[in-house]
Amino acid sequence: MELLIFRALWGMESLGGTFADKIALIAAAGYDGVDGYLLPDAPPPAEYARIVRDHGLKLIMAAQVTERDQLDATLEHLAAYEPITIGIHSGRDSMTRDQASAFFEHALHVETQIGIPVLHETHRGRILFTPWDTLYYLRQFDDLKIVADYSHWVNVCERLPDDQAEALALANQRAQHIHARIGYAEGPQVPDPAAPEYAAERAWHEQQWRQIIQQRAAAGASFVTITPEYGPPPYLHTLPHTNVPVADNWQICLWAQRELRALV
Repeated sequence: MELLIFRALWGMESLGGTFADKIALIAAAGYDGVDGYLLPDAPPPAEYARIVRDHGLKLIMAAQVTERDQLDATLEHLAAYEPITIGIHSGRDSMTRDQASAFFEHALHVETQIGIPVLHETHRGRILFTPWDTLYYLRQFDDLKIVADYSHWVNVCERLPDDQAEALALANQRAQHIHARIGYAEGPQVPDPAAPEYAAERAWHEQQWRQIIQQRAAAGASFVTITPEYGPPPYLHTLPHTNVPVADNWQICLWAQRELRALV
């Protein structure tokens, strides 16, 4: 099975240049695809997709969808970019079970209409913000698929959630895209994933990513997609008073790309 590594456009704002310049930079750095979103200064969908294709890259699109009545318009618009999958920040953590269930039910309906897999991210502030909430909805909806970003779970739980084995097993089975960022008890992004003081967190996250890859292979998938989604400040730590980043975001993602290649 092939491992396809994507570069998130998030974090590239500081590099300057046009949208096409950024896509060229991603291709030159050896990535397989672009993890994109609705940039205010980006070209319209057809041109956006063409630029990505012309550089030999695949495309994933993402957006925040906080309300059920936003699903139709947002997913239909994202589908116009011709991505291989769509990832969304789904709903709000304050939704009731009934509200969240209605959200997912409608999302699954729209997914069948657009014909593109829609994946729901495990993210702070969203419906799937904890392992136990995610377990509840994955049990309720057999076709629900996720973007696995477990850095958020580590932060929300304020621990490596080893006591959530049942939730992790089912989540790993349903994950079709990985946001490979290492989180720790007090934050969703370690300052530098190569730092030895975060070895335990790195080992735990890599264990989950390997299990997802194994699950995708067992399901007969020809590829699995993964994004080393390390973000800019304030995700990336900064020095007090100066707001200078403690590490280089572009280099961190390149380091992670090389390390992720070894997972398969």
